[in-house]
Amino acid sequence: MSSVFAAPQAATATHGVGVGGLAQVTFALLVVLGAVFMLAWLLRRLRVGGNRLGTALDVVAHVPLGQKERAVLLKVGGTQILLGVAPGRVNALYVLPEPLELAQRAAPSASGDSPSFRALLLRSLGK
Repeated sequence: MSSVFAAPQAATATHGVGVGGLAQVTFALLVVLGAVFMLAWLLRRLRVGGNRLGTALDVVAHVPLGQKERAVLLKVGGTQILLGVAPGRVNALYVLPEPLELAQRAAPSASGDSPSFRALLLRSLGK
């Protein structure tokens, strides 16, 4: 008497994962990891999320001075303080007697008020 529930012909037909399947999975993983790292880099570059550090403290402007040094203009309440920031060190450089009003930079338009790429390249090459 044969078993009604056993299906030996179905159990022997297994499909093994080949090199092509492994390559597809590896490629998909690399694409996803690359997208995550690019998004993190882009968010860090653009400083998405604003520069608000709370309700009383605000970063007004920052300027890189070297590879690891920068100057930061902080607004603390109604006072603005210029800080020098270096690895492991922060120095108060100047307390402004009156707050600076900084104008927002407008994005250059394509109407011709900004120089073309060719003009910028020639200028940087000294021609």
